[in-house]
Amino acid sequence: MQRLIDRYILREIAVPFCMILFVLTFVLLMGKILQVMDLMINKGVAFTDIARLIFFLMPSFLAFTIPISLLIAILIGLGRLSGDNEWTILKMSGISLYRLSFPVVCAALIAFLMTLATTLFLVPYGNLASKTLLFDMARQKASIGIREKVFMDDFQGILLYADRIPVHGDFLEGVLISDSRISREPSTIVARRAYLIENPDTMVITLRLEDGSTHTVDAGLNHYRKMDFRFYDVRLDFASTFSGDKKIATKSSAEMSLSELTATLRNRGLKEEGLRELAIELNKKVAVPVSCLVFALIGMPLGIRAHRSVRSRGLTIGLFLVLAYYLLRISGEALVETGRLSPVIGTWMPNWIFAAAGIILFFLSAREASISRLFCGTSDDPAPFAATADGASQKGVKSS
Repeated sequence: MQRLIDRYILREIAVPFCMILFVLTFVLLMGKILQVMDLMINKGVAFTDIARLIFFLMPSFLAFTIPISLLIAILIGLGRLSGDNEWTILKMSGISLYRLSFPVVCAALIAFLMTLATTLFLVPYGNLASKTLLFDMARQKASIGIREKVFMDDFQGILLYADRIPVHGDFLEGVLISDSRISREPSTIVARRAYLIENPDTMVITLRLEDGSTHTVDAGLNHYRKMDFRFYDVRLDFASTFSGDKKIATKSSAEMSLSELTATLRNRGLKEEGLRELAIELNKKVAVPVSCLVFALIGMPLGIRAHRSVRSRGLTIGLFLVLAYYLLRISGEALVETGRLSPVIGTWMPNWIFAAAGIILFFLSAREASISRLFCGTSDDPAPFAATADGASQKGVKSS
């Protein structure tokens, strides 16, 4: 009997979990899909490369959508049990909230393992693979990322403009470059033609200019220097571009595995900002999966509160909790980046706060204390569990 009830509750959670996970992941992917579709339609990138790029981006989204989907699924699943008075019948059968939590904990553990595998293995691999794939696209066609008659400032210290890009995309014509990497002597480079030469080992693309000139003015605007050239190389670092200018060695922190993060943190030659970034990423790899257990803990007592609009109420409460959680998380990470909090406190603070609130609400619900009365001074149901066997029979006689 108990196994039957456990499977029934797991099914009530699993169905909305899968639906919400699909919807949330699809919504997050839509922003990226609209960008990559331009590569396929206007730049001629193969559909297989687009599909691979989307596949590599999936883990970074799943790390967030799995915990959120679990929380909302628990609120909807348990809310339906309570709204249809099935939870009342289970209580009358001698099943307590502690026993009801067993299938919910099992679902949370499954979500925890899924998220843990995603953050530890899939996210670093996906981020690195997507960056490599983008580099391959840029290597194959010069027009990838560089648009005709559009100023491009994706490269640090370089503003690039190409007047014309042929359809085959083998070179650029009418190239204008503003190079401010040397702040004391910014220069402007004009060239008739340019070619992209790649180096896959260092993730660097060199823009080889042909038949042009450089124009340099000193900081005081007192001296002007012009140099004509037949060939001139300008280095474009794609690795720093794809990783958000936060490159550490050859990988960003989001592309490192757990062992790589631990080994890099032991490097005393890194700056304090780099160490804080690595510490945040290291703690997030475990703190994000643990949020599944925290969401299950706080979702159970809130989900069993009887209400007619089960789904809308579950979505509303779930979205409110998720918003509060990620606001705390963003605030904590910002304080860590500025050095005001340690990485452990700043990263784990949302889990601690939600876990403490979940424990309090869980024991209040287990003792049948009114959560709404505790916060609002009112009760959703004056006697939600006051029904007895005699009362039910008397109600049945009266209705007949």
